[in-house]
Amino acid sequence: MSEEAALPSGDWDLAWRAEQAGLNASAPPQQQRVEGWLIRLSPGKAKRSRCINALEAGSLPLDDLLSRCQHAFQAAGLPLIVRLTPFTQPADLDATLAAKGWPSYDAADVMTRKDLLGLPETLAPGLRLERLSATEYAALVGQLRGSSATEIAAHAERLQASAVPYLGHALRTAEDGRLLALGQYAREEVMVGLYDIFTPPEARGQGHATQLCAALLRAAQAEGAQQAYLQVGSDNHSAQRVYQRLGFRLAYRYHYRSPEPSI
Repeated sequence: MSEEAALPSGDWDLAWRAEQAGLNASAPPQQQRVEGWLIRLSPGKAKRSRCINALEAGSLPLDDLLSRCQHAFQAAGLPLIVRLTPFTQPADLDATLAAKGWPSYDAADVMTRKDLLGLPETLAPGLRLERLSATEYAALVGQLRGSSATEIAAHAERLQASAVPYLGHALRTAEDGRLLALGQYAREEVMVGLYDIFTPPEARGQGHATQLCAALLRAAQAEGAQQAYLQVGSDNHSAQRVYQRLGFRLAYRYHYRSPEPSI
């Protein structure tokens, strides 16, 4: 197992539940299985919706399996991307792809919270939450991120089609409705994931993401959630500090590999 796809000492069961919940919540309509590998072919921006998740070793030789996947990605007009986690099979896949010269991209940390006790009870004075539809959320966060029209449409499609419902919210000032932060949660039974947390540049460093995430966790807790997870860039230290203050701890890391020079 590489350092980039590492599982720190900790709660293996919680990490595995977070991985499974994340896979279920991020499933796009364009999904198929090849020899135990989960292939996702969405034209969206999020790599987790347009990559291979190698869940089983399969019976085909690796090069044959990669070739079959390559044809599927080419037909979809997408670069071939493999997501590598501590749960990837075969276990040496990361090392094998590295030996082939496939570069590593976009390391990310999965953080978990083993319970939802002790959350702040209310929003700070002067703030309010606005519920957004999938289309509204994808459009707003996509615009702020500079996503293309195709990526925004694919994001909305994935949210609307998800078997795990997403509930998107905007945190605004109560007085004039100024946008302070965006976020959504997806709850599957007792596990809830926080997704697409975004704070506009002019509103950063003021605790708005903390307020929003706490409110989303409270809402999910009221629906029956007991544990939580999220995904954040391994180099996004400011966001990691926000999540640590909320009680999240590193569960494991993952990254992507591709033979393409850009993904």
